[in-house]
Amino acid sequence: MGKTALIVIDMINTYDHQDAEFLIPAVETVLPQVTGLLERARRQGVPVIYVNDNFGEWRSHHGEILDKALSGPHSRLVEPLKPDDSSLFVVKARHSVFFETPLTYLLHQQGIDRLVLCGQVTEQCVLYSALDAHIRHLQVIVPRDAVAHIHADLADAALRMMERNMGARVCDSGELWT
Repeated sequence: MGKTALIVIDMINTYDHQDAEFLIPAVETVLPQVTGLLERARRQGVPVIYVNDNFGEWRSHHGEILDKALSGPHSRLVEPLKPDDSSLFVVKARHSVFFETPLTYLLHQQGIDRLVLCGQVTEQCVLYSALDAHIRHLQVIVPRDAVAHIHADLADAALRMMERNMGARVCDSGELWT
């Protein structure tokens, strides 16, 4: 049995984009569960890896992305999720956490073969990341109460697809690292 990592997808966010008005209420709902996962993972020594969109800012790095989100009007959604000194950070430009990022290499170097995916957006980045993890023969766990959506019906379908088509374990966040 290998090692597990918590992957936090796109939660360092300014919410200054299309569909943000639909996403923000879902983020508010899942925020306590995501922060709970972060706390428990860190307490158990589980690696935490933030994989975050660069929002088209090709010269930015993780510190700049975080600073911009914390100085924006929705900083209350980012503050509780800030990376700590042990967190790893991968910048992405497209939906999947794997697309043209060094994540596969990082996971291999760390001996990680099981991912807990949390964050946003269930029916987009989380779904595509789960598929890309599956084709890389990584085990996937998705806590349904720790992923935010834009469209609830599509999120429900995405969770079913991850479970049925990709063999992902879909569970409640409270079942992890208790």
